[in-house]
Amino acid sequence: MQMLSAGEAKTILAQNRICTIVPSYNNCGTVADVVSRLLEYSDSIIVVNDGSTDDTSRVLDGFKGRISVVSLSKNSGKGCALKAGFAEALRQGFDYAITLDSDGQHFPEDIPLFVSAFLENKGALIVGSRNLNADNMPKKNTFANNFSNFWFLVQTWNNLPDTQTGYRLYPLHRIGGLKLLTSRYEAELEMLVFTAWRGVKLKPLPINVYYPPAEKRVSHFRPFVDFTRISILNTILCIFAILYGWPVTLYRRIFK
Repeated sequence: MQMLSAGEAKTILAQNRICTIVPSYNNCGTVADVVSRLLEYSDSIIVVNDGSTDDTSRVLDGFKGRISVVSLSKNSGKGCALKAGFAEALRQGFDYAITLDSDGQHFPEDIPLFVSAFLENKGALIVGSRNLNADNMPKKNTFANNFSNFWFLVQTWNNLPDTQTGYRLYPLHRIGGLKLLTSRYEAELEMLVFTAWRGVKLKPLPINVYYPPAEKRVSHFRPFVDFTRISILNTILCIFAILYGWPVTLYRRIFK
């Protein structure tokens, strides 16, 4: 894979109408650092303030004129935040969007990796793949991810090493019109499933990840509630897979 400099990556992003989207909820302590580092690689940044009740709005005001901000009046969940970001990206004329979290776990310095993968796989949905054995990786995250990976394979016949990462490059026109069943944490898994059923190529990409010590970590993942929601969603998706996903996938593999 071609190694690109920050300047080269920024130029290719602009030439191919690729923006970056950062959904954020109560991450005022980290969002400024994420955006500052991201500006080294992208001139087109959309931050979605998902009804934050901390100082996120004030922090984002410090980047006025350099980024676009979409503010939701109340916290609606990551799925809604992403859809709002995608809608704004399409309104601004972008064809692709790289999404990353605002809590500092994703490295903006990995943007050149996504750009290189994009050049080799145009039209694909590129999915960041974390090292699940990394230092300080929460065990509950590892279990939930392995659980989702298994059911994703069952539902789509696609094998991905990390179905829950938020660091991705989306082909916006291939995911347009998706009617999601959920609006929160598990929406990203749902997007992967429906996109796979549409015949979009899914390309995993190894990325770096940082998890601070537990006492310093700001996480909105609720183990019992979110795992229950993921389980319910997977049950529904398995039914949809039998009725729709498997037949269209089989038809596509046989005739195309």
